[in-house]
Amino acid sequence: MTKAILFFTVFLALNLTSSAQNLKSIKKAAKNIVKETKSTNLTEEEVGKALKEALNIGIEKGVSQLSKPDGYFKDLQIKIPMPDEAKSVEEKLRAIGQGKKVDEAIESMNRAAEDAANGAKDIFLTAIKELTLKDVMNILHGEDNAATKFLENQTRMQLVEKFKPVIKVSLDKVGATKYWKTVFTTYNKIPLVKSINPDLNEYVTQKAIDGLFIQIAKQELEIRKNPGARVTDLLKKVFGS
Repeated sequence: MTKAILFFTVFLALNLTSSAQNLKSIKKAAKNIVKETKSTNLTEEEVGKALKEALNIGIEKGVSQLSKPDGYFKDLQIKIPMPDEAKSVEEKLRAIGQGKKVDEAIESMNRAAEDAANGAKDIFLTAIKELTLKDVMNILHGEDNAATKFLENQTRMQLVEKFKPVIKVSLDKVGATKYWKTVFTTYNKIPLVKSINPDLNEYVTQKAIDGLFIQIAKQELEIRKNPGARVTDLLKKVFGS
């Protein structure tokens, strides 16, 4: 049954019924039909433009948040800890009163990630420009993190490649390399321990990128679920449907 027929049927029912209860039900049905008509009256161009707009906003907000002081360090969901393989290092050093060295190393890794975060923006924006109509529709009707997953699939390798030199510079800039060396030099002097020295640059690069996608997923969810986050008329129209 077409919407035109549905409208006609509702119109007749509204004029022929005398039951208040029926009238109330029919009015509700009419409103639903009008709402459905409005919500589906979207062009492919509008949908594509809105999604790219939403992604741009999400990336701008996400990257901006992470590049601020404490963007990583004070967010427990993405704070970069010591590597798993270095947990024994952290435990032994804290046990012998060297916790300050560990804390300095952890903080410096997070500062390096914050310093490097802005470097991701251009890669993300390029990926957004290359979205196809099929990509757009899959994302729009996908799970709450569909856009984030798409970006990760499209950009992860590029981000690692671009981030590594940026992270290396940032690690040196904030003193992380020095603190890391101090931690592991101190640890490796402890009698009977197995020497360990994970790749600092690789580790922080991967964890920094993980944090980026977690933050962007938060922004995506906000736009999908919170009408107040849809800051343009186009976003309201498309995501409101």
